[in-house]
Amino acid sequence: MGEANMSAVLDPPRHRFSRAHYDLMVESGIFGSEDRPELLEGEIIDTAPQNSRHANAVTLLTDALKPVFAAGHTVRAQLPFSLDDHSQPEPDIAVVPGAPRDNRDAHPTRAVLIVEVADTTLAYDRGRKLAACARAGIPEFWILHLTGETLEACRRPEQGGYAQRQVLARGARMIPSAGNGPAVAVEDLLP
Repeated sequence: MGEANMSAVLDPPRHRFSRAHYDLMVESGIFGSEDRPELLEGEIIDTAPQNSRHANAVTLLTDALKPVFAAGHTVRAQLPFSLDDHSQPEPDIAVVPGAPRDNRDAHPTRAVLIVEVADTTLAYDRGRKLAACARAGIPEFWILHLTGETLEACRRPEQGGYAQRQVLARGARMIPSAGNGPAVAVEDLLP
C-alpha cells in the first residue's frame, strides 16, 4: 500500500457540526458551566481560560470602542456571533449594527469589527480566526497582541485573508472604518 493510501486509512473524515447542531448541544446542556467552547469551521474548539491581563484588555477595548460606535452599533464582549452556517465563535469584541435588543431572539450575523486579544492564542487568532472572518466578509479584524504590545488592524477581506494589514505600536492611534467617534490610542487598549 502506497503512502498516499496509508494516510487515507489513518486520517478518517471528521464530522463537521453546523450552527444548528451546536445550538442544540448548548441548549441541551452538553457543555458545563466550566466549559468554554466555540464553533469554528464546523469544529468545536475549547478556548483558553483568561488570565487577568487578557480580561483587563477586553474591558479596556470595550470602554475605548463604545464612544467610537456611539450611534447605531453595539459593542459586544465575549458573546456568541453567528459567523456562518458552521461557525459561532465568541470573539473578545464584536461590534455589530443595531441596538442590543435587535439580537434578542438570535445571535448577530453581521459585524463591522471583530477584535481578538492574543497572548497565548496569537497563531490561532492570526490563522483560523482571521481566515474565517475574512471568508465571512467581516470588513475589519483586529488583534491586540499583549506580548508584543501592538494592535494589528486588518481590512478589506479576501478569500481567507485581508488585503490590508497594519501593525500599530504604543503612541499610534486607529480609527475603525465604520466608527463615527474619536480615534483609539493603542496604549489605551493595553493593560
